[in-house]
Amino acid sequence: MPKKKSQKYEEVIQNHGIRFNTTLGQHVLKNPLVINSMLEKAALRSTDVVLEVGPGTGNMTVKMLPKVKKVVAFEIDSRLVAELQKRVQCTPMQQRLQILVGDVLKSELPFFDICVANLPYKISSPFVFKLLLHRPFFRCAVLMFQKEFADRLVAAPGSKVYCRLSVNVQLLARVDILMNVGKNNFKPPPKVESTVIRLEPRNPPPPISFKEWDGLLRIVFVRKNKTVSASFKKSAVLAMMEKNYKTYCSLKNIELPKDFKIKDKIAEILEKGDFSNNRPRKMDIDEFLSLLHAFNSNGLHFSS
Repeated sequence: MPKKKSQKYEEVIQNHGIRFNTTLGQHVLKNPLVINSMLEKAALRSTDVVLEVGPGTGNMTVKMLPKVKKVVAFEIDSRLVAELQKRVQCTPMQQRLQILVGDVLKSELPFFDICVANLPYKISSPFVFKLLLHRPFFRCAVLMFQKEFADRLVAAPGSKVYCRLSVNVQLLARVDILMNVGKNNFKPPPKVESTVIRLEPRNPPPPISFKEWDGLLRIVFVRKNKTVSASFKKSAVLAMMEKNYKTYCSLKNIELPKDFKIKDKIAEILEKGDFSNNRPRKMDIDEFLSLLHAFNSNGLHFSS
């Protein structure tokens, strides 16, 4: 690899003599005050099994181990696995650490009570949903994200950054911002500011199909400033809705009239529920739940 390209993708730091690969999101949290604050907010218990993702060289891991029953750490880089193993080797903490080598997004999550992690930022969104859809329920998660991502997680209706991510996460969990963390608290420093958030799953979750829910949101948030009725005028959306409705009618032995048009049925549902002129960027979770119920109760579905 040419020298310039190598410097672009990797940065050498003095700590432990390890070359960190920033393309994998390897920005190790070095400030012990931030680490201590994250662990304090997590309210760890001596009986807890903790899930950590991207432990790096173990700065947070070694502080958690004396406080809990066990830490299960996912790490994709075998060099960092070796470094972490060295730090606990021949200590009383060795038996409390389990390291799983591999991609957490492609792996089944083990049982855990709480998740504490400085995540690689590029896996933020898929990991959050993997976490929130995991069963059995965990107590809470204290996670470090890019500030812009964290802002979207907590955004309220009407906010410029309110989006499908905001609604989906807030449906499944209570989300709180705990603190902002500057770039210089990491080695090597990332190009973005960071924020620590706390996720607490809603238990029990709302009694709906998440696939149906997300299917609806995918349609209306494509153009969140447009009206809901405008979202359902696209030919691809109408074709999908018609196919699903015909499948529903076939299963229920419902005969469709010869002059049936899916766009007319959708318009009727939206007008009856007074949804037509609503704009997704201003709708709250209860309004989206009512919209989903209006469609589903009339046999219109968003997942096949």
